[in-house]
Amino acid sequence: MVPVRGKEGIVLRCGKCGYEVRPKGKASLVLRKRVRHSVRDRIIVIEGEQPRVLPKTKALCPKCGNNEAFYWMVQTRAGDEPPTRFFKCTKCGFVWREYD
Repeated sequence: MVPVRGKEGIVLRCGKCGYEVRPKGKASLVLRKRVRHSVRDRIIVIEGEQPRVLPKTKALCPKCGNNEAFYWMVQTRAGDEPPTRFFKCTKCGFVWREYD
């Protein structure tokens, strides 16, 4: 129900069917406002190039066979499950993941 000005004052109107009802006193009328965030306020997730300061480990690249890769961990599932490990080959840049 959305408050709108009717012929006899403010009424609550259903957005689907158009049903109208007068509110019973001011205490029963609650206004809600939809908050719209600007692009600047939103959370930014960077999936592009990872910084070169990532740690290295021995891991076999499934694409080129190189045995060294950068790695990082991200909590992609529920908090009670282990994080997902991501690897990026130091030679060809191929990215793969490993689940526990």
